[in-house]
Amino acid sequence: MSVAPAPALLLVTPYAADANNGNWRTAARWSRLLAPGFRVLTRGSDEPLRDARPDRALAMIALHARRSRAAVKAWRERTPRRPLIVVLTGTDLYRDIPDGDLDALASLDDADVLVVLQDDAVRHLPERHRPKARVVYQSANSLRPYARKAAGRLHCLMVAHLREEKDPGTACAAWRTLPRELPATLTIVGAGLDPTLGAEAAALAAADRRVRWMGARPHGWTRQAIRRAHLLLLPSRMEGGANVIVEAVTAGTPVIASRVSGNVGMLGDDHPGLFAAGDAGALARLAARACREPSFLAALTSAGERRAPRFAPDAERDALRRAVEAALAARPVE
Repeated sequence: MSVAPAPALLLVTPYAADANNGNWRTAARWSRLLAPGFRVLTRGSDEPLRDARPDRALAMIALHARRSRAAVKAWRERTPRRPLIVVLTGTDLYRDIPDGDLDALASLDDADVLVVLQDDAVRHLPERHRPKARVVYQSANSLRPYARKAAGRLHCLMVAHLREEKDPGTACAAWRTLPRELPATLTIVGAGLDPTLGAEAAALAAADRRVRWMGARPHGWTRQAIRRAHLLLLPSRMEGGANVIVEAVTAGTPVIASRVSGNVGMLGDDHPGLFAAGDAGALARLAARACREPSFLAALTSAGERRAPRFAPDAERDALRRAVEAALAARPVE
């Protein structure tokens, strides 16, 4: 007796695997989490939708309201009776939508369900769209905390491709203000997408032996680097819901991050390691305190442990499937 194949979902993303970024990893992970209940067909948002045979898919999931606008529009025109889920990134929520970008706003209107990656994001949606929002925290498999972190120094890690939104300049400025005798090092992992920011990181690394810029590294290598660090730094100007926070917390590595909506939604408003975005002095003071006060570093670790259940794969799978079910209920497929 033959078994009917699982229904297909079309997932479109503006970034392919070679981008080595959070959007692509989200697409790959969701393909696994939605199986075996669904077959996920992943396509680039710039590929002609007709090549993906949309008539074979039960629903579409589009990552990024603005960048995936062409695919969203084509889906709504070609399959008007089939559900659409739009996943909102940090640039959607905190730049394009507030700025009135017409492509981003049109995608909000077309969507049956809007997925955001942390709970603080909902209040940044236009009020009329908030009932369509579903929160899906991203996840990572837990790693055993690294037991051989050196005492007597603080190894900090920043993981981000260097561009304005990630604000590596604030991390660099913070290290320039730290006393030279303070045993705190900074390693930056990420490609220099903005040549000016890349040049700044390279210049600091050349001038200060406490700082290294490693460039882009494979995901597995980076995950182990996060696990081995004393502290993850996230000085971003905007975040949708950073994968690196998930990967740090689930490996027992504490986090210091800018107080922006995406980081607050991931870490909680009471997280002890938040600082005002762009405030290099505040970041330097927190890093110095973590270096000098083991009790503060322990408090940061405990704060992460309290948030860790939100980032479990089972929790992400359940929330993602509920979002798909909500879309199917909003626009039942005939």
